[in-house]
Amino acid sequence: MSTTTSTASPAELAAHHGLAPSSARPAFLTYVSQLWQRRHFIASFATSRTATQYSGARLGQLWQLLTPLMNAGVYYLIFGILFNSAGRMDNFIAFLVTGVFIFTFTQRSVTSGARAISGNLSLIRALHFPRAALPFSSTIVELQQMLVSLAVLCVIVLLTGEPITWAWLTIIPAIALQTIFNTGLSLAIARVGSRIPDISQLLPFLTRTWLYLSGVFFSIPQRVHNSTLQDLMMANPATVYIELVRDAFINRHDAPNHAWILAISWAVVAFCIGFWYFWAAEEKYGRG
Repeated sequence: MSTTTSTASPAELAAHHGLAPSSARPAFLTYVSQLWQRRHFIASFATSRTATQYSGARLGQLWQLLTPLMNAGVYYLIFGILFNSAGRMDNFIAFLVTGVFIFTFTQRSVTSGARAISGNLSLIRALHFPRAALPFSSTIVELQQMLVSLAVLCVIVLLTGEPITWAWLTIIPAIALQTIFNTGLSLAIARVGSRIPDISQLLPFLTRTWLYLSGVFFSIPQRVHNSTLQDLMMANPATVYIELVRDAFINRHDAPNHAWILAISWAVVAFCIGFWYFWAAEEKYGRG
């Protein structure tokens, strides 16, 4: 061995032989490929988390239905009865419950995404895998719960007198686009949450404000008369996905003409930006 090699530092030797830290961020396309190769792990990890999420509660998985239903009940009492919103629109119950269930999907995806890294540090430090698998799996957990809630939502809508129509099929692409949008948000907030754990304490206030601006328990066109403000509120991504599902379920409800364009745009933009933003800090997750 030469004198130069024998006196080189470990870092210099690693560089000389083409070695890199296992936590080094891979190239973007390589990262995407690695993530795809671990798709079965992502699905299995999400399924196991779903099974254990309410294992400590007596009612178990029922809470994933009871929580949005109880929220809808409170909102109906306040806005439907006290503020008489129920008398100002057709089928207020279906309108309200649809809004609560669809918004809850996004709300829970963001909240669980904030803990995707900080809540799995032992796994991150023990194994080498694309860290984006964790926010992906957290969104899948919420999607699995959303699908169960959606079945209950269908029953509630039918009980309010709405018929089953071909329009119900449009719920599938609407939820798919919302899932893509939620994944992008989850990825972005996961990076923020990995460096600022207190974001989890701030999120309830942010999502509650978002809830009030999304027309969950009131009709934006009926309540907001300023055209500019109304357009801005109707372009809100949470509102867009809610309106599309309401349009499918409720016969006398019409979503804005540009709702599908907005739904696709929000999904693509949120996912691309969120994924790139998360990947850019890949080598920093689990440090400190």
